[in-house]
Amino acid sequence: MILQSMTGFARHAVVYSGGKEGAKGDARIVWELRSVNGKGLDVRFRLPQGLEGVEPPARTMLARHFSRGNFQAGLTVERSAAKSDVAINESYLANVMAVGERLRTQYGLAPASVDGILALRGVLDQPQETESQETQADLEAAILAALDGALAALGDARRAEGSSIGAILAGQIDMIAELAERARNDASRSVEAVRARLAAQMALLLDAASGLDETRLYMEAAFLATKADIQEELDRLDTHVASARQLIGAGGPIGRKLDFLSQEFNREANTLCSKSNAASITAIGLELKAVVDQFREQVQNLE
Repeated sequence: MILQSMTGFARHAVVYSGGKEGAKGDARIVWELRSVNGKGLDVRFRLPQGLEGVEPPARTMLARHFSRGNFQAGLTVERSAAKSDVAINESYLANVMAVGERLRTQYGLAPASVDGILALRGVLDQPQETESQETQADLEAAILAALDGALAALGDARRAEGSSIGAILAGQIDMIAELAERARNDASRSVEAVRARLAAQMALLLDAASGLDETRLYMEAAFLATKADIQEELDRLDTHVASARQLIGAGGPIGRKLDFLSQEFNREANTLCSKSNAASITAIGLELKAVVDQFREQVQNLE
């Protein structure tokens, strides 16, 4: 499996030939899908009137393809129905004209215009196209088939961006591992450097207070030196690096797991800075924090 971004766009259009009965003639079915980052799976549909029944199966289909993201799904159905002849209700029109002539003669009214007469309700019979249940079912099946194509296109877009994000994350993980190794091999952590630091600190303390117990002071200094050791933090960083590489290699919806690891990376970087008793280690810790922040920003885009 490969990584998927939660951001993507797809537009998919198909021509529907009217099903078995062909009552509606050809139609153009267009789906537009957009997705952005989200904590869970949230879908909002925008459907034409009369096609609300498509939403439940469409929602199920989308959930089979994706596990996270905020989605907007818009459907357009552009019909090109065949033209129908307009029928005139002759008997009704004759009655209307008779009444009009009587009123004109009786009250001296102006003759009615043609457009006025045709605008009267009932004069024109405009056949209303109706869809059978079978035709409606055929159209909805075509709409869902088109949605399947749109979902596949959106998945391709999200995977393409996910692949790019994966390459960025891999580079950032390599940088974290490199910084941990630099801290591990830093000259300030050598036995000679630690001994020299302790000796200098002890000399200052003994000069300031000659009455203090020298043995006790050395014990306290040794305790502080042990407390300031960053080996545990470096070991945990190595473990987190290995876990992150394994997750990225496996792929799939790993955004939440990587987000948890980014928090662990940040915790170790903070502890490393707080324990540091050398400027070089502090500098490495600050650089590590910057890389971890960048890592976490990228992880927010992953499914």
